[in-house]
Amino acid sequence: MATQASPRLQATPQSYAVIEPRHDRESFTISDLSAEFDVTARALRFYEDEGLIAPERRGTQRIYSHRDRARLAWILRGKRVGFSLGEIREMIDLYDLGDGRRAQRQVVIERSQARIALLTAQKRDIDLAIDELTSFVALLEVSRAQDNQG
Repeated sequence: MATQASPRLQATPQSYAVIEPRHDRESFTISDLSAEFDVTARALRFYEDEGLIAPERRGTQRIYSHRDRARLAWILRGKRVGFSLGEIREMIDLYDLGDGRRAQRQVVIERSQARIALLTAQKRDIDLAIDELTSFVALLEVSRAQDNQG
């Protein structure tokens, strides 16, 4: 499996694409996308089975479009930040609505803000647990030192 860096992500006011387009290619093979995104062919087949991407079939070979590549970038970004595959599916499928990105953008903003709030709360809980454990260990170390002196 490839060990190269993940494709560069971009976010601009004009376009909130999660990956830069590849104008040098018409289509991609499973090996191309596996190497580019550092995922296994098995993972790509799983996303296909789940209906998240839909490569064209030429005999036994899967041919991925620019749309499949962009959807894969969405899938991987969504997984990285903790969205379920169901949530990811809902968000990327919104792109196909008549208003294109408008509905998708709004839903993604709302879900992302909710995820940020959840992660912030979890981070706060983790910080409190670390502080409590640190204090507890310090107390036990003092007790151990006293036992060793007596």
